[in-house]
Amino acid sequence: MSANLATDKENQYIYSILKQFKLVDIRENYFDLIEEARKGQLDYKQFLLHILQHEEQGKKRRMVAKLIREAHFEKEQSLDEYDFSFHNFQHMKKIQELSTLEFLDRKENVILIGPPGVGKSCIATGIGMKACEAGKKVLFVNAIEFIAELAAQATQGRLKLLFKKLARIPLIAIDELGYLKMDKEKESLFFQFIRHRYEKNALIITTNLPLDHWDEVFTSQLAATAILDRLVHHSHIISITGDSYRVKGKKKGIN
Repeated sequence: MSANLATDKENQYIYSILKQFKLVDIRENYFDLIEEARKGQLDYKQFLLHILQHEEQGKKRRMVAKLIREAHFEKEQSLDEYDFSFHNFQHMKKIQELSTLEFLDRKENVILIGPPGVGKSCIATGIGMKACEAGKKVLFVNAIEFIAELAAQATQGRLKLLFKKLARIPLIAIDELGYLKMDKEKESLFFQFIRHRYEKNALIITTNLPLDHWDEVFTSQLAATAILDRLVHHSHIISITGDSYRVKGKKKGIN
């Protein structure tokens, strides 16, 4: 048997075993990894450590990419991209504290209040991206679409299954609560959702309405109070005022 043929068979075997054990990054780069080890004069243990670290890093990148994809962010935007000099942003320290994700471990909520365009969704997305990078499942949903989905699942008798599925997501961000008016049925569904997550998982809610105006979304002040009672109990409330972040950005030539 020629040396080339033997080498080809060895390569085929290595490739097939790496594929079988789903060692994607080692499989795609092992020629380069071997060359790096040769040039670096790594011993056997150092080489093993090198390829395992390479695989670990690759798996983490793929996992984070999958979590971000499945979160359904409207736009992938990190907190680093947010202009904290906007409005001389007084909540920067609080946002940075939330980005540590300690609130997530404590099952606390975040309520971001402010007029359209001040960056509420950007901040919610940025915190959600941090959670994905930490290996946490996240769901980012528009409030109107989310309530409609709750109603649809209830009609099909699948609400319990949906709540069970949502309970496996440590962080859910509900964007733009305030641009709808619920009837009693939808209000009841939303209350059930809040009750199921209370002290079990974290929520981020963005809204254009101050808390004392939430009766404009729900059927009465009594209903709004019942929902707010659970939302606010363990929560971080951030009220952002000022001009539109997006409009200001356009004036500066920012996309």
